[in-house]
Amino acid sequence: MTVARTVELEGHIIDSGMMQRCFGVVMDLDGNFDVEQFDVGEHKDEESYCRMTVTAPDEETLRSILHELHQSGAQLTDPPNARLEPAPADRVVPNGFYSTTNHPTQVRHEDEWIDVERIEMDCAVVVEPDERRAYTKVLNAIEAGDLVVTGEAGVRVDPPERPRGGSGPFGFMQGGVSSERPSASLIREIAEVLVETKADDGTVLAVAGPALIHSGAGDALARLVREGYVDMLSAGNGFAVHDIERGVYGTSLGMDVETMEHPRKGHKHHIYTISEVVRAGGIEPAVEEGLVEEGVMYECVANDVPYVLAGSIRDDGPLPDTITDAVEAQDAIREQAHEADMVLMLSTLLHSVAVGNCLPSTTPVVCVDINPATVTQLLDRGSAQAIGMVTDVGTFVPALAEEILD
Repeated sequence: MTVARTVELEGHIIDSGMMQRCFGVVMDLDGNFDVEQFDVGEHKDEESYCRMTVTAPDEETLRSILHELHQSGAQLTDPPNARLEPAPADRVVPNGFYSTTNHPTQVRHEDEWIDVERIEMDCAVVVEPDERRAYTKVLNAIEAGDLVVTGEAGVRVDPPERPRGGSGPFGFMQGGVSSERPSASLIREIAEVLVETKADDGTVLAVAGPALIHSGAGDALARLVREGYVDMLSAGNGFAVHDIERGVYGTSLGMDVETMEHPRKGHKHHIYTISEVVRAGGIEPAVEEGLVEEGVMYECVANDVPYVLAGSIRDDGPLPDTITDAVEAQDAIREQAHEADMVLMLSTLLHSVAVGNCLPSTTPVVCVDINPATVTQLLDRGSAQAIGMVTDVGTFVPALAEEILD
């Protein structure tokens, strides 16, 4: 005896590959489909619509098919209200809770769709019925009694689509990674998006790794901060240490950034730098007393650009500004990610993935690294809205700054 449900797809379902993907899911999971209605958008700005009945040999198979279709943006034609269950204890979610994607999401409550606020992947959805409000919570923030969405019934996901012609201000950002792309033209397009984001009062977040300083691109990033094109910085203890070390000693991890030489006792410069900043009481006091007079961290302090320095187990020092509690650091990164309208991820795998996990799929992301695996890993972890450039960050950042400022 077969079981069946009817689903619908709407949007740029042909160009984005959504329809083909959904057909494949049904067949791969031993189901069948019958297309009842198919309306094709005849112009590039028109959407298409498909309604189909999905059949499966049993309920379990049908649930598996509907789960995969749900992830691709297909919706039931007769959606029920979302099922809410109270959390049994702090940091404990009900069995079968709905685990979010990073796509715009709605939940159905009392026969109305409610937008889920602060969307990010791998969270629970909490509903406040009296406020008619739904929002995400990470598992360690769940409190006993929170009404948590369980199952996928009554949940609607809207994955980003690619309209015909890749139109729109972020049309060229369609994901993927290649070292064969024309870097100059791509940098020019990224610069245009960044300028447009700022013109629309948007917020730009830079996620930076120590390699940016080692490669000599620190001055260019500092210039972008000074001129107002970077509004927030997310980095680690190492980035800040080497940036300040360069300003104080002219070296980064003991290497002269200009001559590529290793001066005598240069290997001690980074630990000397940490000691001096600790003695001053932190980065901001070090700037105020004149110890730090240039660099990215200097420009952040001088221009009131907030920064988050997340620590790791291998940090030297660390600097007083570094957040060493992992959960506290995650929360600080999460606040930045939710405020960002565009993100530049510059040569740092761990911090890029950490920020990427907190971003909704509607936030444009540019990820630059000389190692293709870094860029690929970010995209593989769900940041499908990211565009990847496999290139030297020491070339990319100065070229971007020159395109914007000169």
